[in-house]
Amino acid sequence: MQTHTLARLWVTAQFGLLALMFGWPAPHWRLSWPALALLAAGAVLVLWVFWHNRPGNFNIVPEPRQGAHLVTTGPYRWMRHPMYVALILFMAGVATAAHSPEQWALWIALGVVLNFKAAMEERLLSGVWPDYAGYARVTRRFIPGLW
Repeated sequence: MQTHTLARLWVTAQFGLLALMFGWPAPHWRLSWPALALLAAGAVLVLWVFWHNRPGNFNIVPEPRQGAHLVTTGPYRWMRHPMYVALILFMAGVATAAHSPEQWALWIALGVVLNFKAAMEERLLSGVWPDYAGYARVTRRFIPGLW
């Protein structure tokens, strides 16, 4: 399968899962402190990402934009995909508030999709930026110091 087509499939899967999570009926919806903490952590991380990686430098599709540059400051100093981590945190807050096993199953599926999307993106970034391989050796994909 062509890279361009596969990239769009990962994005479609990501947004399909997000639509399911936001649209899934949650009769026991309750904003608890843990849910609010996860939602807030995701939102704060997104703001931090935008502070260091301005719109126009990144792409929703896991393909490097022409003229983009490698960002290694701010949250990118600690993890290679902070926007994905922000999304995982925020959606964990949604699943926590929904009190639904289906929400957690969708959340796990979202994590799997984002992992594959990140791996594809990294292969493409390595081909565009020679510095990326060194950056990837010292900076974890999602969880600082672990993974």
